Amino acid sequence: MALNDTLARVDADLAAGRIPVARQRLRGLVSSYPHEPAPRRRLAEVYRLYGDPAEAGRWMYLEEDRSPEETAAFEERYANAVGLMRAVAWRGTESDAPTPFAAGQLAAVREAASETLGRPVTWDGLVEVKGNARQISPVTDALTGIGCLLLTVAFLGIWVYGLVSLFD
Repeated sequence: MALNDTLARVDADLAAGRIPVARQRLRGLVSSYPHEPAPRRRLAEVYRLYGDPAEAGRWMYLEEDRSPEETAAFEERYANAVGLMRAVAWRGTESDAPTPFAAGQLAAVREAASETLGRPVTWDGLVEVKGNARQISPVTDALTGIGCLLLTVAFLGIWVYGLVSLFD
């Protein structure tokens, strides 16, 4: 009942021109009812009023009738798979999705994020992931290690030189 009551308040807010209030109510609904498509669709409509296609694409990402331009803008803004997974704001599993299309989208995003992290990740386990966890190549890891080693050797060399110079 709270969902329908809040959607009615959103309608009243939009009719009165209180777009930011409507947006805030809808964000709360998406957080409280992540599996319901209606608040996501309405939130996309509000972001269209703002002229923000990436955010409109974000909230229509699980819908089959989404706009390709908005979807592309959303995917460009959240280019990292982990960031994209966070932005979708889903909780639970893909089986909770309202449509097979949404379930497929959620599975694809989760699998891409798992590949980026190098380990399986769940929608509810995403909270444990710090940052966007960009994938680091083995070459980058090796160069970082070599750089740290060289800095340590240089620091120790300067320290030893200073210590020897002190007693000369």
